[in-house]
Amino acid sequence: MTTTLGAFVLGTPDPPALADFYRALLGWQEVERKPEWVRLKDPEQERPGLSFQLETDHAAPMWPQRPGTQQMQAHLDLQVDDLEAETERACALGATLEEYQPQKDVRVLRDPHGHPFCFFLPGD
Repeated sequence: MTTTLGAFVLGTPDPPALADFYRALLGWQEVERKPEWVRLKDPEQERPGLSFQLETDHAAPMWPQRPGTQQMQAHLDLQVDDLEAETERACALGATLEEYQPQKDVRVLRDPHGHPFCFFLPGD
């Protein structure tokens, strides 16, 4: 039996807008676009991909997590060559840098719809 990761899916109130952010951030290609669903892929490989599905009642998770609030159930870890430069570029694209940073060699950001993601350096 073979099981592989096909895609990671983010819920969002506006799939095309969030897909545009990640397409610019990652340099990936758009494979499918509908108002309620968008799929991106790495230009070098078909899978795994990153997809965005419509969630009209989306609530962004709390960071850092606190009891009684929307919990972060998953996040993306994105490897970069330069933490500062990529953080600045992501913020220029619409991300926000979180105030609380748990590690000096990782940057926690939020995409324009509130999903946390982390930048890290190779080898970390």
